[in-house]
Amino acid sequence: MCGIIGYVGDKKDPRIGLEALKRLEYRGYDSAGMAYLNAKTQKVNSYKAVGKISFLEHKLGDKKLEGSPFIYHTRWATHGEPTQKNAHPHADCTGDFYVAHNGIIENHARLRDWLQKNGHSFRSDTDTEVLSHLIEHNFKGDLFGAVRASLNKVIGTYGIAVVSSRAPQELIAARLGSPLLIGVGKGEHFVASDPAGILAHTKKVVYMEDGEVARITADDIHILNRDQIKEPEVEEIEWDLEEAQKGGYPHFMLKEIMEQPISIRETFRGRLVAKEGNVKLGGLELVQEKLKGIKKIHIIACGTAYYAGLVGKYMFEEYAGIPTEIDLGSEFRYRKPVLDKKETAVLCISQSGETADTIASLKEAKNKGILTLGIVNVVGSTIARETDAGVYNHAGPEIGVASTKAFTSQLTALAMLTVFLGRQREMSHTMGTRIVEELEELPKLVESILKDNAKIKKLAKKYKNYPNALYLGRKYNYPIALEGALKLKEISYIHAEGYAGGEMKHGPIALIDKNFPTFAIMPHDSVYEKMASNMEEIKARKGPMVIMTTKGNKGAKLLSADIIYIPKTLEMLTPILSVIPLQLFAYYVGVMRGYNVDKPRNLAKSVTVE
Repeated sequence: MCGIIGYVGDKKDPRIGLEALKRLEYRGYDSAGMAYLNAKTQKVNSYKAVGKISFLEHKLGDKKLEGSPFIYHTRWATHGEPTQKNAHPHADCTGDFYVAHNGIIENHARLRDWLQKNGHSFRSDTDTEVLSHLIEHNFKGDLFGAVRASLNKVIGTYGIAVVSSRAPQELIAARLGSPLLIGVGKGEHFVASDPAGILAHTKKVVYMEDGEVARITADDIHILNRDQIKEPEVEEIEWDLEEAQKGGYPHFMLKEIMEQPISIRETFRGRLVAKEGNVKLGGLELVQEKLKGIKKIHIIACGTAYYAGLVGKYMFEEYAGIPTEIDLGSEFRYRKPVLDKKETAVLCISQSGETADTIASLKEAKNKGILTLGIVNVVGSTIARETDAGVYNHAGPEIGVASTKAFTSQLTALAMLTVFLGRQREMSHTMGTRIVEELEELPKLVESILKDNAKIKKLAKKYKNYPNALYLGRKYNYPIALEGALKLKEISYIHAEGYAGGEMKHGPIALIDKNFPTFAIMPHDSVYEKMASNMEEIKARKGPMVIMTTKGNKGAKLLSADIIYIPKTLEMLTPILSVIPLQLFAYYVGVMRGYNVDKPRNLAKSVTVE
């Protein structure tokens, strides 16, 4: 989850890294630090600060920094509290070797004990520091070799950047289970845990693979994949720095909510074939014949992507006729699922494509010979590379920690995949055409919801001080109830629970009174009457209610005065519309309660460790 920036090249201004690191602050903001090779002394100098990157910037003040290479790190704490001694980069006993690390060293306790017995002294409580001492211990005049020898003793995950006064022209990078890429420039190279950090300098990158170690100089990249020399494959990032900026909005979260008409359109752009009642998904062409024989789909995801997968389950089963199961990545990887390698496909959903539990589950499926598919937003990510085939979201960068536009993009991709699979089976041309045409209308419908955000803001003001909330939905909107509750928890720190409407009488109704509001997601669909009955039960117990329903539904006014209207669309596509007011509601409540909604406490954008 942490952010890493590294640089080696002709420029001798380490503050370049500070600006780059600011673009990765969403990956961790417990502490920040840097280390650089001082051009005059040829020694490594380091500065660290607890808290946001601005605290590190203040600490650097007007100090004259001159030198290269350098590394920066912004931390999301795992081992050790967020203190200055635990901030990265971490040094060895001599102060000659510095390491910035993202991941977890599982055998750090045993390694620390061994190193201490061999005369090494530790300053921090982190697992990372063992790497610095191991590199010192293994150094025999070759930094690259010392890093490789040290990593051979490590059990766990890592994305690391290493600088040393013993190798003044080199920056070493290595990856296993934690994302890392190399930015390619003229007379300079970068290392980053996320492309957003280096877009101001280059769009040309080399995505590192698991097991790779790279020796990087100003003019060259030398990569070993385990013991094999690998020629660097340079790719170009498809989005630019401007897309990653706030664009005049007070928060990334609001910008990304407002971008959804665009991101949804980009997700289906060039993929809808209305005349054929079908979709064209180029990423699936190589496995198209295999997919025809699939009789079961197993979806794997975490967090918000898991809720997208729940919606996908309804879509696949109702319209494509394929039995579908869904698992949390953190559960799938530790159980023994029964998978038929001839008739089952595993579909992994992840915005970043770097979610650790989902990747581990993907690898387990691949080991069993299962066809693997992915829905990811980041080109070149681990899941994008490891799956047999997949669909890119093309939603553009999502910086806010709480996922918004990536979620609706995932739902759009799932709807297209439903048509793709359904038309291979028994879905009629008429039904395929109808879904495709309704998909094309979604951006306009989303725009109409966003224009009504003043009413949602007003409701947020009314309900912002309640300590609890219940979100209810049925069928396609049950997962949206879960997502709405998650957003409120993430952004406002209000306790909220999402439930299937029919489950309310099985426990949650005991909580209902005048101080416990309910957010009911009840468009005028096949289960509207059932939801209306649930709301009558809450009304009878004097529970406050916000009702979201379809435009033109006058009956909702009999239940509550607080109503949000959404446009009508196909029932299977309703979640793409119904989630947007919930995103706005959570955003405004969080802002009104005085919180930084882009960087919720204890959370990071991409969960790249267990």
